[in-house]
Amino acid sequence: MKVEGKVFVVTGGGSGIGRALTLALLARGARVAAADINLKTLEETAALAGSPGERLSLHALNIADRAAVEAFPAAVIAAHGAVDAVVNNAGVIQKFVRFKDLPFEEVFRMVDVNFYGTVYMTKAFLPHLLQRPEGFVVNVSSMGGFLPVPGQTMYGASKAAVKLFTEGLYSELIGTRVHAMVVFPGAIETNIASNSGALPKMDGAMPEKRMKTTPARVAAEEIIKGIEGNRFRVLIGPDAKLMDFLSRVAPHQAAKFIFKQMGNLLAE
Repeated sequence: MKVEGKVFVVTGGGSGIGRALTLALLARGARVAAADINLKTLEETAALAGSPGERLSLHALNIADRAAVEAFPAAVIAAHGAVDAVVNNAGVIQKFVRFKDLPFEEVFRMVDVNFYGTVYMTKAFLPHLLQRPEGFVVNVSSMGGFLPVPGQTMYGASKAAVKLFTEGLYSELIGTRVHAMVVFPGAIETNIASNSGALPKMDGAMPEKRMKTTPARVAAEEIIKGIEGNRFRVLIGPDAKLMDFLSRVAPHQAAKFIFKQMGNLLAE
């Protein structure tokens, strides 16, 4: 699906990949309804966009609030007249602790935001997408959705659920004019750890600053390429591509390798 002239909904549009994607889509002539739980950061995204006029609308939204999500399509259609694609990008990570030390509140938050938020958004917008000449659902999973990352067990479980949900959706949509794509970012240059309250005990350093990261703008470009190429899955970053291969051919060794690389991030 070509993005020019299309109407996109992007969650998490106030920062990271969501912000980069909003800006990249606008630069290519798309209209964007950018949603985020933080209206202030959305306004910062709008300022970075320059003067997109009515092609950009801002929406304060908690994707874990089912009632709010169910009312959201009407707001998007009122602002843009239609909706052609939904990018379910918003997500949070857990504190870098072992599962035994993870409070149930964090367990529920991972599932509510990362998985149910994606399900609510897809459920709300799919009827509208099916009425369009062409539609697209993009769900952002994670490298942690196919690879066990120490200290991120519930985050990984929620993103693995996004993976299989999207693959099942893709299968169900065969023969329709709506396409589904799942995205697996590796380490991306974003503020997800601080935004999620997930700072580990590591001398104040952010985990995404201690490893080679892919810029959010590059991630946005890869997602757009995937949309325009009607891709089934997109891996972002050399780390995601390497670990995808390794986890297929030697899953046990992949688990050991990632622990060696990231086990020191675990809070004691």
